Amino acid sequence: MSKSRSQPRRRKTNFVQKPNGALGPRVQAVGPERFGIVMVDVSKQRIQTQVCDFYGNEIVPFTVYEQSRSGCADCLRSIADARARAGLLDLVIAIERTGEYHRPFQRAAQQAKYDVRIVHPLATHHFRKLANPGNKTDPTDLGGIHRATVNGFGLIERILPPEYLQLQLLIRHRRDLVHKQTTLCCQIKETLHAIMPGYEQCFTRLWDSTLALPIARATGSAEAVLQHGVPGLAKLVEHGHWSRHQTTLHRIVQWAQAAPPSHPQNAIVRAVLNDLDGDRLEKNRQIHDLERSIAMHLAGTPFIRLLIIPGINVVSAADLAGEMGPIHHYANANAITGRAGHFPARHQSDQVDRPDGALIRAANRRLRAALMQIADNLVTCNHYFRAKATTWTAADKDPRWIRVKVAKSFTRIAYVILAGDAPFRHPCLQADSYVIQKLNAFHVAHATPMADVMTSVRAAIAQLPRAQHAHEARPWQQAYDRQQAARRRGPQPLSEIILEVLARLGVGTLQSTDEGSGLG
Repeated sequence: MSKSRSQPRRRKTNFVQKPNGALGPRVQAVGPERFGIVMVDVSKQRIQTQVCDFYGNEIVPFTVYEQSRSGCADCLRSIADARARAGLLDLVIAIERTGEYHRPFQRAAQQAKYDVRIVHPLATHHFRKLANPGNKTDPTDLGGIHRATVNGFGLIERILPPEYLQLQLLIRHRRDLVHKQTTLCCQIKETLHAIMPGYEQCFTRLWDSTLALPIARATGSAEAVLQHGVPGLAKLVEHGHWSRHQTTLHRIVQWAQAAPPSHPQNAIVRAVLNDLDGDRLEKNRQIHDLERSIAMHLAGTPFIRLLIIPGINVVSAADLAGEMGPIHHYANANAITGRAGHFPARHQSDQVDRPDGALIRAANRRLRAALMQIADNLVTCNHYFRAKATTWTAADKDPRWIRVKVAKSFTRIAYVILAGDAPFRHPCLQADSYVIQKLNAFHVAHATPMADVMTSVRAAIAQLPRAQHAHEARPWQQAYDRQQAARRRGPQPLSEIILEVLARLGVGTLQSTDEGSGLG
């Protein structure tokens, strides 16, 4: 008899405890009396510890150490002595997460080869309240840490590889600078309106204009604008080359003729505007430099492949990579959205079942924010997802539901791109979607030094599936052919890298000429 093609599915095993926090097999192997749990609560200056067995019987009472090198060493030495004295055959150290304050002791314990578990403060809070409602002290917190660890809430913390950790730090620093810059822009608009009411209406995009703030800082009032006139304003910002800005300059003068009175303390407010705009320009420079560094780090990870999707740029791909980590940390695409909390809360009791609540609150908020930002970009810039969103909008779907749906679809696509090693085919792609070309355009826009561009491009090519190289070579081959046909002398920016890119992408050997290989 031939074997049936359809095999019965293995029944999914459900664990009450979290899989990366369960201690059951280890406790069974040595016995609860021989399994030790070290509870650690770390503050800025002190380390509070207590050692108990699995049942909660005290082995070492509540002890306080200094948060220092010697304090960490003394604490670890006392743990080793207690383990030998009590005959413990196995042991874990459970540390309550406290921002960055717990990290030094965590690193010291890991270097000493201890199994370190991290307990979320919310878990400590709930387990403490069960036994000590209304009584919050350091010893009762340690008791909450013990109960949380025993019940599977002392979790193994996955360590990110260095390239992902570096990317995470850079992308979070950039995000913080962008938030500060946004606050500055709001302050600048308010200050600008105080001394030049209605001035910002002269510009479609205030922050993209090369005239708006330089003129405002140089004049500071409608009266000063009228005194300069159109030729005078042109000299302030363009050194006399004002023909391409005539319309805008005339519009500014027209505004000044009808502008309402400004702030009575104009000189002081103008000085504030100068300081704020100087700070904004400095943050712009910092963000610009950070983005160059982020692109260099992203090129060394498989997440560079996501650039093939229209609507995904270097910053959004790096944001996802830094918060998500390596793709092998996830069993499937649902694990990504599960960590991000992209599923509805459910309330079920007896015959009452409400499965379609709001998104769950307990989630990795940074990963969720990265996915939702990507969903916004895809709906705006990707023809496939824009058409889907339009269809769902016509069907009267909630805009929030649409964004979550797009994010869910994207995670499935991203998982296939990142975990697979074959060219990707999907309706969301376009015929002219190229990773290396997109990365190079980003570096050109950021004026990255040529040596860094070549390093980044080499790293990105190494991350692409070999079967995709022929597709990636098309725009570079076309650029090379145009160079050879034009026979142009002089600076040619692409000529420095085009031949090496073609060679690394596996295109046949190409002979460059003096005209086509001149350095830019």
